[in-house]
Amino acid sequence: MEKTEKGFKVTYSTLDPACMEAFHKAYDQALQDITSQFGKSHPHFVSGKEVRAGDEFSDSSPINRELLIGKFQKGTAAELNAAVESAYQAFKSWRDLGYRERCRIMRDAAELISERKYELAAVMTYEAGKNRLEAMGDVEESADLIRYYCTQIEEAEGFVRKMGQLSPNENTRGVLRPYGVWAVISPFNFPLALATGMSAGVLIAGNTVVFKPSSDTPFVGLKLYEIYRDAGVPEGAFNFVTGPGGNFDEALFQNKKISGLVFTGSYDVGIRLYHGFSQVYPRPCILEMGSKNPAIVTERADLNMAAEGVMKSAYGLGGQKCSACSRVYVHKKVEEEFLSMLLENIQRIKIGDPTERDVYLGPLINQKAVDTYKKWTDICDREGKILTGGRVLTEGLFAKGFFVEPTLVTEIPKDHRIFHEELFVPFLVEAPVDSLEEAVEECNKVDYGLTAGIFSQDEKEIRYFFDEVESGVLYANRRSGATTGAWPGVQPFCGWKKSGSTGKGGCGPYYVHQFMREQSQTTME
Repeated sequence: MEKTEKGFKVTYSTLDPACMEAFHKAYDQALQDITSQFGKSHPHFVSGKEVRAGDEFSDSSPINRELLIGKFQKGTAAELNAAVESAYQAFKSWRDLGYRERCRIMRDAAELISERKYELAAVMTYEAGKNRLEAMGDVEESADLIRYYCTQIEEAEGFVRKMGQLSPNENTRGVLRPYGVWAVISPFNFPLALATGMSAGVLIAGNTVVFKPSSDTPFVGLKLYEIYRDAGVPEGAFNFVTGPGGNFDEALFQNKKISGLVFTGSYDVGIRLYHGFSQVYPRPCILEMGSKNPAIVTERADLNMAAEGVMKSAYGLGGQKCSACSRVYVHKKVEEEFLSMLLENIQRIKIGDPTERDVYLGPLINQKAVDTYKKWTDICDREGKILTGGRVLTEGLFAKGFFVEPTLVTEIPKDHRIFHEELFVPFLVEAPVDSLEEAVEECNKVDYGLTAGIFSQDEKEIRYFFDEVESGVLYANRRSGATTGAWPGVQPFCGWKKSGSTGKGGCGPYYVHQFMREQSQTTME
């Protein structure tokens, strides 16, 4: 566990038992304290002012549907357009602060995230159903994303470069300049990290923001608004609106004062936004969408490592990660032994209320996710073999939440659609293969290409995997997560094929300049 000035940094792969008791004590207190903020009605914030839409929706905890986190505005095109106008009016002054001052403000925001990390993580546990370590990892990543993106523009000196000359009296420079207003639409599964990463990239580049969080996690989104406000982001530079995405689509598509759109979420929603946003002329649309991430276990794998890494990636956050491992290809020679070890790991998973310190698997986010889970367990019960799991949990402590069992399926044809369709639930399907080449071929048959992992002690096999697999994020022998756990400045997180739109990913060195456009400036002397 990395020690920082403000305590210990808890990440997915750096856990020190020596400091865990202090961590849990602080977390318990935050869980208790945050409930005093629940149940209230919250407005939009446009130009720093409260705006109410006249209709509200309820935000309840997936742990217990009777626990009301808060009520939020069911926004319409009118509120979105007002927020766009606010951001449009604030753009030039935010741009003209210069990147150094913008970075100073944004680094202050990162410090506030670090200072408030227990409160933020506690909100996330209640609102998104994340266990303690996953929620805190989300918060820590948020602060590091801001710091890393500030470093990008600082090291590039604002993305200004002296160009060549055709004549002695010609002086030209190439400059990356912000576009203007960006819409930022974030998902529920990493409600702070993804919202922060996208919005920070937009703001650091000099643009202004209209931010709409997922309707499943608007309270975390409100906390991000408060952080930016308290850090000194000017009124209007970051505007907060809530409500069903469908309420805003046409306004997003038609409002010409929106210069760009950045979105993380499902493929179906993303591709609709992509086509709708550029009906009149091309506008930048940065998308990170779905996935169907594979892991490969070769006959030369450390099977203990593989079983643990696959389990953690498949069932962390109930499989509700775009990087979750949802299919695993295992060499026939080690299939039986690997499955035995994997089952042992799965059976050790504790399902329950994620506010409790020893719970690994909390609830799914909503009833729609439970319905998806039930649909696929029914299919696999008929067409494959469920080795473990398959039940929706509705008794006792589970009665008021959205709880299901981690599920492992085998004996199903490799051309079955379960190997191709994203489920976003704790559902892993296994298939045997005769060779690494066959496994890689199966990996690449799927239209998605986000993450993939391999377990092998053979360097040639690992190199073949890195060279041939069509995904943007690759891992070898990762016990902490076969396909999950990217970190800012460590693993760029880039989706290929149906998983992304730009070929550049968050957490990586080429992220911020996507929110800027090139201009050449020539002066003749």
